[in-house]
Amino acid sequence: MSSSDIFIGETIGTAILILLGAGVVAAVTLKHSKARDAGWLAITFGWGFAVLTGAYLAGGVSGAHLNPAVTLGLAIQGGTEWGDVPLYLVSQLLGAMIGAVLVWAVYYGQFRAHLTDPEIVDLQPVDDGMVDQKAAPEAGPVLGIFSTGPEIRHAVQNVVTEVIATVVLVLAILTQGLNDAGNGLGPLGALITALVVVSIGLSLGGPTGYAINPVRDLGPRIVHALLPLPNKGGSDWGYAWVPIVGPLIGGAIAGGLYNLAFA
Repeated sequence: MSSSDIFIGETIGTAILILLGAGVVAAVTLKHSKARDAGWLAITFGWGFAVLTGAYLAGGVSGAHLNPAVTLGLAIQGGTEWGDVPLYLVSQLLGAMIGAVLVWAVYYGQFRAHLTDPEIVDLQPVDDGMVDQKAAPEAGPVLGIFSTGPEIRHAVQNVVTEVIATVVLVLAILTQGLNDAGNGLGPLGALITALVVVSIGLSLGGPTGYAINPVRDLGPRIVHALLPLPNKGGSDWGYAWVPIVGPLIGGAIAGGLYNLAFA
């Protein structure tokens, strides 16, 4: 694959992944959305279909990694050249940011209506009670559309959850999903991966929201911090390291496990 193939495929594929994935969360979350309160099943299947669409779109161009944890696992497994890893990561981060901006554009009116509603911006649930949003600026009322956050904030548990979920994802890709060249997703592999993502969301997504992808969380979190959203609150940078470190550790473990057990 040429450098331009990697850049174009990963940027566009990751942008579509985030557009459709964060888009379903926006649809379920925001006031004046026809899908509001559709629930966790809608979100998990929406993210699965987002992976499916992005992977089929980019698979023949860049291998459709769309995730630094997948790229790292493939580099350790041997399917991706280490020299290509930085380009994959930069392209994925750029694509994730573009996708998040597109979600904002699609739901522009809903974001404004949601964030100017007194019931939303003046009183937010935190833990077991209700507190003024200004007293809890670490996570604004729409941050969950852009990035993940834990239900119980415990750094070790949160990291372990992300590690385990990412090991499942990347190991499934390495054992079942690679194309003939072994450097990315094949046509059947894209479908298998999408179903695995749905399964992870249903089974392992409850504690942290299953980032399982560093740029899926970091790119949109950066966009949340930069966008001119009224009353948007904080971007919770104190937690942002967890969905970066956890998936990267998980991807590395999966690559090592593959070489030990399956190669």
